Amino acid sequence: MDDPRPVERLCHAIGLLLVVSGALHLAVFAVDGGPWYGPVSWRKPVTFGLSFGATLIAITWVTSYLRIETRLRAVLLTVFAADCVVEVGGITLQAWRRVPSHLDMETPFDTAVSMTLAIGGGVLVVLLTVFAVAAFRHRPAGPPGMAPAVRAGFAVLLVALASGAAMIARGVLLTRTGHQEAAYHSTAPLKPLHGVSLHAVLVLPALAWLLSRTSWSEQTRRRTVAVAIGCYVAAVAATGIWAVLTY
Repeated sequence: MDDPRPVERLCHAIGLLLVVSGALHLAVFAVDGGPWYGPVSWRKPVTFGLSFGATLIAITWVTSYLRIETRLRAVLLTVFAADCVVEVGGITLQAWRRVPSHLDMETPFDTAVSMTLAIGGGVLVVLLTVFAVAAFRHRPAGPPGMAPAVRAGFAVLLVALASGAAMIARGVLLTRTGHQEAAYHSTAPLKPLHGVSLHAVLVLPALAWLLSRTSWSEQTRRRTVAVAIGCYVAAVAATGIWAVLTY
């Protein structure tokens, strides 16, 4: 990790560019205004740029602790980075065109963009599931507390993937049955669950890494990570219950 491989440097650079894109679109929103919520707003390129950028950087770093063949990891990370660019690029393009990025089947071009984003989402699910399986198949390396942090992070990430897939599936179903406006609003209850669970794979391993830089005993660090995992799971459960009650 002290001498990042080329694929890691590439992924970190792309992740940073996506974060910068999100930040720049926040400035665009400040100047241009308009609604923050809704299917057509500057919120999407902002939140997706920041989120995908942070996730790409996090996955690149966290997977360095996984016991996975070097070449396979490089291939998976390259595809993951390309997919992140496609997702953020499509969403940003549609924001500038002032049309919805997801579930928009109004024109052939909009349909192509929506389907590309949906397929890209499927690719993300496959890639991240492969990493999650690797995390549980062989104990991750790293300082005390890192292994459970990485495993818990990927386990919670699977919740984010499941909620994202559910949003897309329900939205597409409503769109195909002629309920376009309802499709745009159908994703709202699951968004908090999706957002909260998405970044556990960064937060928990980062905590374990920070604790490894302290003078605390190994037992104390492990317990702190365990408490953090419990708190994060509780937060995910709370947003999940809220989603069920409001869905």
